[in-house]
Amino acid sequence: MKIYQFSKEAGKKITQFDSDFMMSRITLTQKPAHIGCMYLEENGVIGYHEAVVPQLLLIVKGEGLARGESNEFIKVHAGDAVYWEGGEWHETKSETGLTAIVIEGEELDTSFLKSI
Repeated sequence: MKIYQFSKEAGKKITQFDSDFMMSRITLTQKPAHIGCMYLEENGVIGYHEAVVPQLLLIVKGEGLARGESNEFIKVHAGDAVYWEGGEWHETKSETGLTAIVIEGEELDTSFLKSI
């Protein structure tokens, strides 16, 4: 398991085409990827399971705890991205609730993300 950050502070200012905004790049894929949104309510859990392919969980609201194959949970909050390799067992839970975007695919390039 690796923890990254995609917050505004980790982004880059974009000014092309008279633009004025910050953008944090997430990933680049050459193969198809599945992208979804997960909503964990209070005391919600994404149960302990094996990742079929690499997974990237982007916390966009709230906070929770994530772990890989160890029993050590790491606190994550909005702006954090959690990465698991294919075949890695993992779990996420939240006492207060969280919303996250999940990206799953055979090829996830995390080189754009800032390591924590």
